[in-house]
This record gives sequence, C-alpha cells and structure tokens, in this order.
Amino acid sequence: MSDAPRSERIVGPVPLEAAGLAPGRERLKGGKILVVGAGTQASPEADAPIGNGRAIARLAAREGAAVACADRDAESARETLAEIEKDGGRGIVIAGDVADAETCERIVAEAEQGLGGLDGVVLNVGIAAGARLAGTDAAAWDRVFAVNLRAHFLIARAALPRLTPGAGLVFISSVAALGPGTQSPSYDSSKAGLAGLMRHVAFEAARLGVRANVVLPGLIDTPLGRNASRGRPSRARTPVPLGRQGTGWEVAYATIFLLSPEASYITGQSLIVDGGLSALT
Repeated sequence: MSDAPRSERIVGPVPLEAAGLAPGRERLKGGKILVVGAGTQASPEADAPIGNGRAIARLAAREGAAVACADRDAESARETLAEIEKDGGRGIVIAGDVADAETCERIVAEAEQGLGGLDGVVLNVGIAAGARLAGTDAAAWDRVFAVNLRAHFLIARAALPRLTPGAGLVFISSVAALGPGTQSPSYDSSKAGLAGLMRHVAFEAARLGVRANVVLPGLIDTPLGRNASRGRPSRARTPVPLGRQGTGWEVAYATIFLLSPEASYITGQSLIVDGGLSALT
C-alpha cells in the first residue's frame, strides 16, 4: 500500500485526455471562443502542471476554434497563444483586469472584432482574500466579489447580444460553492453565487438559442492548487474517491463539451468535476 495521500495516488491508468495528449476531434470546428482567464499562474516548478484556463484555451483551439486569450497577465496570455500556435491553432491576446467594469466590456468587444464573431465564452477568473469571518474585511470581500461574480455578470451581459444561436457560456466555479472548505467566506460565497447568475443568464439566453452552464472543479493539480496546498497541507490529503487530484485538461474537456454541439440541449446546469468528492464522501 502506498504511503502517499490518497488524493495524490493514481488509481488505474490516466487517459490521454487527462494528460492533454489526445488529438483534437473538431468538436468546435470553425468556432470563435473567448476564454477569460486563459493564462496560468507563474510557478517556481520547472515541470509545473497546466492551469485550467490555459488548458481550456488550448483544447478549444485543438478542437478547431479560434481563441481569444484574455488575461490580466498579458505575458501569460501570450504564452498560452504561443502554445496554441505551436499546435497549429490560431487566436489573439487581450489584456485586461476584469475587476474594472469598463474593461469587461472592452474584452468582449475586442474578442468579437478580433475573431470576427463570437460563438462561446468561458469565464475562468477567480481570486480569494481573507481568512474566516474575523480575517475578512469589507474591502477584501468587495474585491473578491468584483472579480469572482460581478465580472461574470458584466461579461455575460456584454456577450449575450453578440453570441450566435447555438453558442454557449461556461462559468468556472468550484466545489467550494457546495460547502465551506476553503476558510475564505468571500471565495466560497462568490463561487456559490455563480450558480444563481448562470441560471438567470441561461433563462434570458434561451430565447436567443444560447446556452449557459457552470463547471465546478474539485481538487485539481494546477499551479494555483499546489500553491493552496502549500498554505494548507491538509488539502493534498483530502480523500478523493477516485484516488487522485484531477488535471486542468479534465476541467477543459468538461468545458469544451458544454461549448460544443454535443451539449446542444443542456442549459442552466451544473457539472461537477471532482472525482466523486462532493457526492461520495
């Protein structure tokens, strides 16, 4: 029996998709997709895992879409685009901080103009601030909600009139929306709020033939996740039923499914990607 924490052990072979090695299947052929938060947090590790946003952007391109890579960190977004182009894909870079309301509008407008249309939007931005109620002040709360919830509302509002029938919006939330596990009330609350926002967007979008759904990742092996585990070592020891943490690619595949025609009759739904953590423990 391995002495490694259960969430870090591998149970059975990891499929090519989970490792980011599977070929594209043209599931988004000809699409024009905006990924907000397409960069990856810098890591001191030479072999750092891919982040959710970069994996989503790269997989969207691999599946045939042109991708607008938007991020507060312009250099990180450029690195994502470079990897897309290395794989034979194409896209553009948009720099901007979604904490600013006008920037949210600009990102959508530049994506539509730069791609020549808009067939899908992925919102993969989120921050955390404060620890427990006593360690979270009003400024920290407002800052987190500005990025984690208000920005999603603003970008969805700007994107909806521009999206083509059949398009999809995908909000990236967290299983922290389902229970208090991060010790950050602002993070947990804002992620929970995404479900309510998503349902309203889906309700308004339906008459336009546009869908909206939310993905809730659990313990995912990303640079951000590893940083969280360094600050809270118990995180890496969480007993995930499938015996390991997920990968950014697995979050990406769930997201691409919801953007694709395969999910043409799915809207207003929450897709949990957590190895059974929330349902089986």
